[in-house]
Amino acid sequence: MPPYAQCSGAGDAGTHPSASMTQEEAWIQKYNAIVEFINKNRRNPSKYDDEERGAYVNWLRHNRKMYNSGEMKKERRAQFRELLILMKANKHKNQYE
Repeated sequence: MPPYAQCSGAGDAGTHPSASMTQEEAWIQKYNAIVEFINKNRRNPSKYDDEERGAYVNWLRHNRKMYNSGEMKKERRAQFRELLILMKANKHKNQYE
């Protein structure tokens, strides 16, 4: 059993790697990781690559759903809108150009 699975309750931080981060800090960290990935690789994360899907695509899908339904926090909306613009600019782009 992984160490983070030993969390005993909702208020217990357990030993999960991101347990010490607030939800906002974790969101910003993932946002920055995706922006860095797109800038470095000059393409969007692939849903066909298991590593990218687990690290980025699922997060993007969930946040796009929150954004479109109006459930996303106001302070995150502007940042996510910038990410969508960046992704649109890199959609179907040849990474070797």
